[in-house]
Amino acid sequence: MPYVNVPNDLSKIKTKLAFNLTKRQLLCFGGAALVGVPAYFLARSAIGNTAAMFVMVALVLPAFLLAMYERDGLPLEKVLRNIVRARFTRPGARPYRTENMYKQFTGKEEKLAEKSKTQKRPRKG
Repeated sequence: MPYVNVPNDLSKIKTKLAFNLTKRQLLCFGGAALVGVPAYFLARSAIGNTAAMFVMVALVLPAFLLAMYERDGLPLEKVLRNIVRARFTRPGARPYRTENMYKQFTGKEEKLAEKSKTQKRPRKG
């Protein structure tokens, strides 16, 4: 009898549409092909095959990263948004500061301590 592993967490399973790719991956790869292939053929006659290939790779790479990169279940644009928020829009150092409600009373305690020292002098016996 055949045995099939069933994962415990079914929320991590993504539905595949065609060629074992998700809808997001199909859209990103399709957009990359629409941009990369014409760019290669147009640049090939002007700058040569190798340079045109590098131009195509540079144009297609962002779409590939958007389709495939995932960190902790978040896609690339959300990861980049979190990095920008943490590094640039939020304050870097957030020191812990408290407000001392008893600050107004601190000077009085010192004065009382000085008075008690001056009033209590040892007696000579």
